[in-house]
Amino acid sequence: MSATYDHTSPAACPACAGAPAAEALAEVPRDARLMLSLPTIHCAGCISGVERALMATPGVQDARVNLTLKRALVEAEAGVTAEHLTQVLDRAGYEAHELDPGVLATTENDRRGRDLLMRLAVAFFAMMNVMLLSVAVWSGAEDATRDMMHWISAAIAIPAVIFCGRPFYVSAWSALRVRRLNMDVPITLAIVLAVGTSLYETANSGHHAYFDAAIALCFFLLAGRYLDHRTRASARSAAQELAALEVPRALRLTENGEETVSVTELAIGELVLVKPGGRIPVDGRVTEGSSEIDRALMTGESLPAYAGPGSAVSAGEVNLTGPLTIEVTAAGEDTALHRIADLVAVAEAGRSNYTSLADQAAKLYAPGVHILSLLAAIGWWLYTQDLRISLNIAAAVLIITCPCALGLAVPAVTTAASGRLFRKGMLIKDGTAMERLAETDTVVFDKTGTLTLGAPQPVGLEEHPKEAMRVALALAQASAHPLAEALTSALRKQTIRPARLDGLTEVPGYGIEATWKGQPVRLGRAAWLGAEAPDVTATFLQIGEATPLAITFTDSIRPGAAEAVAALKAQDKRLILISGDTKGAVTRFAAEIGIDEVIAEALPEEKAAFVADLAGQDAKVLMVGDGLNDTAALAAAYVSISPASALDAARSASDMVLLGRDLSPIADALTTATQARKRIHENFTLATIYNVLAVPFAIAGLATPLIAALAMSSSSLTVSLNALRLK
Repeated sequence: MSATYDHTSPAACPACAGAPAAEALAEVPRDARLMLSLPTIHCAGCISGVERALMATPGVQDARVNLTLKRALVEAEAGVTAEHLTQVLDRAGYEAHELDPGVLATTENDRRGRDLLMRLAVAFFAMMNVMLLSVAVWSGAEDATRDMMHWISAAIAIPAVIFCGRPFYVSAWSALRVRRLNMDVPITLAIVLAVGTSLYETANSGHHAYFDAAIALCFFLLAGRYLDHRTRASARSAAQELAALEVPRALRLTENGEETVSVTELAIGELVLVKPGGRIPVDGRVTEGSSEIDRALMTGESLPAYAGPGSAVSAGEVNLTGPLTIEVTAAGEDTALHRIADLVAVAEAGRSNYTSLADQAAKLYAPGVHILSLLAAIGWWLYTQDLRISLNIAAAVLIITCPCALGLAVPAVTTAASGRLFRKGMLIKDGTAMERLAETDTVVFDKTGTLTLGAPQPVGLEEHPKEAMRVALALAQASAHPLAEALTSALRKQTIRPARLDGLTEVPGYGIEATWKGQPVRLGRAAWLGAEAPDVTATFLQIGEATPLAITFTDSIRPGAAEAVAALKAQDKRLILISGDTKGAVTRFAAEIGIDEVIAEALPEEKAAFVADLAGQDAKVLMVGDGLNDTAALAAAYVSISPASALDAARSASDMVLLGRDLSPIADALTTATQARKRIHENFTLATIYNVLAVPFAIAGLATPLIAALAMSSSSLTVSLNALRLK
């Protein structure tokens, strides 16, 4: 027995009613929403630090940080300026700049990726050369030869360490300026101690120098950071994609004629003209004209809807066939489209507060390492009264406990898992998506365009008279309507030849008519032909005064959809089908594909609200959708997937994108995510065992900085090899 829920709403502005987040946003003064760029944040600690600093500022009502985009959205009282907030964050140790919300942030993200890759390449080149020079020292070179090798190593390593380690030094200094610690502080201290003791040893003709350890440390840390950057690099803001759909100008009707104005200049009650093929710039009500409207953006349904006097229309919809005069009910920031973008922005910011396993483990790292290193240095100085020995041991402790393995634990697994899923046809966009996907217990599917291809196919054509199908083909091939095009294609495949018609005329919003053998023939909507509209998708053919003939259509199930549903049910996931389509159509489709829970006639904000309700019940929701009407729900879900055929905004809002038509990789993705999470836990275990075994050796003075660097490299290699088991 299917559980069916019917959601309807009488609101003229569908994104306003039933969406508390949008209503709350509407109450904030327009000039009090500020966007800040935060180029230096990189972990959950940064998120909480920035939000605490902003929320403590007088006049700030709300602050949300998006780690993926490195931005903060601030809602504040009138009078609070971006300049003041950047000063607040600067005092808190975070670089901040005012950002124009209309500008995409891909340039800075690409620049940072190139910068990391360049530093990684320099570190690798320097490390290999210094290692070659170290072979001579390890082989027994003495006196002048050993000193020469040490000085050449210093000449290579010191500039490389200064250049390659800059991201760590800048981050460490930003933290120390405000008297706090982060992971980069002990990293910086270890590099400084390794280089400092090596210079001291070299200047005094000592036997040991650790330039190779210092540059190797930089290389492995940069490798981990670059892998993490790559997992985030493909993410784009869905809210910005939605904003790109908004029409900036409209054709306003006045007593003097038509004039083109900015949509921000439009007032409620004014009239605008939308020509065929144009995107509607406002929310409103049709006062004159009739046409068909492409509402795929708002409802997800591929078939056009009739629009005539009294019909409500929304910004972003496309007028297909006839000119429409529309009375404005909402414009600019008050439209349904803009409010959906606001909902997506809020949901994206909230989702980035997810604390990854690496960030949780890192919180314990910095203070513990500093305390161990300090205690080791003090103990050895008290025991030997030799500052050189105590500093060497302190450096060894810092290096051997370096978070290389910890830093690689998550990105190495995520990269391996991403590669595996990419080969199966799925692209991972967000670094924490794999971790979140492994925790999923509920899967919510959109119907049209997701579980189906959104392409209507006529059924039962062979049951109709061939002569009638010849007339239908002649009428259909003269129309650009999706049903007419599908009917034309199907009839031509049956080698049916069109009848000869006279006086072909398309009636916008209704259908097409002509004359055949002296009698009128029409193909179009049920209401136009006086037929009763069925629960299924259909068009009607009427010849003369005969009873209209129903030509029904079905939507093709997307390849792999049934297999994906079956596999997810086998994994004991709760499955829900949600759609803007009619209750009868959705229920029949759900029964066909094997989903028991159904929600029909759902508006965009109802989809987002439903996902939020599930989250309030502690459900970990995977949302799979493809349209603008799914975008807010995709962003609000715990984790989300969209097909490659989806709207750009939907693909941007999702964490993963299916590259082909097949949905079967979805079930594989959940299996891979569970395995990836297991590998991540194994990597943390390996890193912990390594530290438990290695640290006592370093504290006891049994590990020089060089041995510590080799041990650290071995742990990093072990973690990387364990991650590759996913392939």
